[in-house]
Amino acid sequence: MSDQVGGRWLWVVAGLGTTQTLAWASSYYLIALLADPIARDLHTSSTVVFAAFSAALLIAAVIGPRVGRSIDRFGGRGILAASNLVFGAGLLLLAAAHGQAVLWLGWGLLGLGMGLGLYDAAFAALGRIYGMSARRAITGITLLAGFASTVGWPLTAWGLSTLGWRETCIGWALAHLCLGLPLNLLLPKVVAAAAPQSGAAKPHVPMDRGMWLLGLAFAAGWLVSTAMAAHLPRILQAAGATPTEAIAAGMLIGPAQVAARVLEAGLHSRYHPLLSARLCTLMHPIGAALLFLGGGALMASPFAFLHGAGNGVLTIARGTVPLAVYGRENYGYRLGLLGAPARIAQAGAPLLFGMLVDWYGAGVLMLSTALCLAAFVALMAVRARPQ
Repeated sequence: MSDQVGGRWLWVVAGLGTTQTLAWASSYYLIALLADPIARDLHTSSTVVFAAFSAALLIAAVIGPRVGRSIDRFGGRGILAASNLVFGAGLLLLAAAHGQAVLWLGWGLLGLGMGLGLYDAAFAALGRIYGMSARRAITGITLLAGFASTVGWPLTAWGLSTLGWRETCIGWALAHLCLGLPLNLLLPKVVAAAAPQSGAAKPHVPMDRGMWLLGLAFAAGWLVSTAMAAHLPRILQAAGATPTEAIAAGMLIGPAQVAARVLEAGLHSRYHPLLSARLCTLMHPIGAALLFLGGGALMASPFAFLHGAGNGVLTIARGTVPLAVYGRENYGYRLGLLGAPARIAQAGAPLLFGMLVDWYGAGVLMLSTALCLAAFVALMAVRARPQ
């Protein structure tokens, strides 16, 4: 790592953390508040809006490996800047929707933006800049972006109540063009890597035992994370919490994520990232056990805090574990391959868990606990290599 790039570390982390907060707030966290008003205005059901969102996640999964390969070769500056343009176009198209066709096109563009501009692309860009020293930077941007829902939901709610959902989408689009685009263009330039030899269309990343295990672990973890983001208040109420208690508990998730990431940042030089990844998969099952034993009225907040802490470290692990286990070669492409099953799992999580909550109430936590334990077993089977 050059002295010039090393000296700009704080600015890189602050800038990329800000753009990641914007990207998550205006895409992934947008649907929770805008699904119902969009459905009413377009005379359709919220299920259709969520289906379009699921399609966007699938698009992000499909393009992830190609985006990673491009970042491995050219760096992430141009791709992350392009994501702001695509996000802006998708949000403007969504604001102009008066029928389902334009709605789906808008979410399609947002899915393309998510594939170009969310964590996997940002982690790959940091790996291209800092190499094996990227773990600290990855932790840094997730500390800032951990507040995406804390910042994004109030701003979206304010825009919805004051201006309307269309104007709120336009406001987020302008934020991408006026704030996100300039900040991403300030990322350090990197020298393009050599072109593949012998006309190879793409680098060879074998799907060995470790890759399959990591793919399983991250898919299971992100399925649970997305399901809880969509249904946590309902699950807590089914466990015995009041609506007020459920909402208050849900507000702890953001601070819990950040607190866990601060702890991970303080310990990152002492322990292999696989250790924190393994421990984080146990937080949700421990919280679920407390909830079953103590009831929702008493244990809703501890459950939410433990779930949030585990989810916060899992986000970091998605970037740091592959780097530590496999090194920086083809890092972006590897992240794209590992991220694809997680995106697919995310796409189906809201609908699957919505039906299960209707049928089994808080008993759905038995499935989420089993998924987290499966992720733990998979990570235990991954061989740690020296950092």
